[in-house]
Amino acid sequence: MSDAELLARREGHVLHLQLNRPEVGNALSASLVQALTEAVEAAAHDAHVRLLVLSGAGRHFCTGFDLTDLDRETDDSLLARFTRVELLLQAVHAAPFATLALAHGRTMGAGADLFAACTERWIAGDASFAFPGAGFGLVLGTSRLTEQVGASRAAEWIEGGGPIDSATATASGLATRHLATDTIDAELERLRARVSRLDGPTQRAIRAAIAAGRRPRGDAGDAEDLARLVRSAARPGLRDRIAAYRAAQRTR
Repeated sequence: MSDAELLARREGHVLHLQLNRPEVGNALSASLVQALTEAVEAAAHDAHVRLLVLSGAGRHFCTGFDLTDLDRETDDSLLARFTRVELLLQAVHAAPFATLALAHGRTMGAGADLFAACTERWIAGDASFAFPGAGFGLVLGTSRLTEQVGASRAAEWIEGGGPIDSATATASGLATRHLATDTIDAELERLRARVSRLDGPTQRAIRAAIAAGRRPRGDAGDAEDLARLVRSAARPGLRDRIAAYRAAQRTR
């Protein structure tokens, strides 16, 4: 296994990116977020990429924002890191090609937001989801989740913060497919064939047209999402709120 936090593999028109921090559930460190952002942005400028596949090494897809060294963080450093996560989510959501997240195991917090940012969202085997960020005052990914599951269910999940099983995730629209692990390769090949059928400019133009039919983008939607995140994270006491949340979770 490579020591790199992000493994990249290219197969024709398909770019595979695997989160590679299995010892911490592929939690999003600052360096992993940077590597993901750079890879997604580079792919957006590569006319040959038609499909980006995100997966996680080990038992889980992604257990969220890495808080291993919370004692070394400040409110300002956490604000900067959460801002970079939101910018990563926006880059994935606005990608000019198909994006696929393969969730398994625990898919939580910023990891669940990364899953929700993709156009294709498959559960491989079994997975559980949770959106706990509101528990320490953070507003992240709310608009994208609402697009998929509706306002009422998004409010229930974000305000409640509890676990969401595979069946519920699929029935609600958070996941687009729930597949047995032994069928993933065949389904990936079908998706690859679908997105590769058209020439690159046509596929990207179609993706742009589909995106235009969703919520406002660019200066309208993305800027407001970023502003909401910054306002929530910039409230004094972010680190203390996170520490209190973690302590409360340990006592449950």
